[in-house]
Amino acid sequence: MRGEPSCPKCGGRVRAPGLFADSWQCDVHGTVHPLQPVIPPSVEALQVVVRRAQVPVWMPWPLPVGWLFTGVACAGDDRSGGRATAVACSGPAPLGGVGELVLVAEELGVGLGARYAGIDGPDPGPFMGVEKPPQAKLLAAGRPTPMWHVSGTPDDRAVFAGEARGLWLWAIAWPEQSGLLMYDELVLTDLRDAGAEVDLLPCGALSPRLLMP
Repeated sequence: MRGEPSCPKCGGRVRAPGLFADSWQCDVHGTVHPLQPVIPPSVEALQVVVRRAQVPVWMPWPLPVGWLFTGVACAGDDRSGGRATAVACSGPAPLGGVGELVLVAEELGVGLGARYAGIDGPDPGPFMGVEKPPQAKLLAAGRPTPMWHVSGTPDDRAVFAGEARGLWLWAIAWPEQSGLLMYDELVLTDLRDAGAEVDLLPCGALSPRLLMP
């Protein structure tokens, strides 16, 4: 587990603002919003991300039966706040075994969702096929939200993307069959709007998907 910020697009090292640049820099991707070190899941860790976030912190709420919160990641610094968030949860997969789901909210160009999706980013637009009807729908903060299947991703995962609250929303499920969750009218809550019930969130072990997408 890395203890320093990294590039949200490639995981590489980043340089802090300094004499020659007033923003975080990746040697490959230039100016980026740094991905902060991922720490073990806890209600306290989640609350830190929620307080900093300038974008939604999406969580299936209520969690599907048997599912646990398994980690949160945030891209951004103390000056800009969180410009992308990723929430992981895991539990019984629809067809048996263990399923994992990572939900990413991000501003245009951050590139964190594309990294977890396993595609060249930074954004899902070229891979969405929006000329066709959406393959899935969910409720995000009470609003029906169409989600399109994202093409060109690795075979081990199912990836959907759409727009919610004017920002990109990604849903990445492992293994690929766990994408069936997206056809069950998943209900998402922006945890920035949630109340004290978040304190009762069941936590599991840290998802390796957040560390090694």
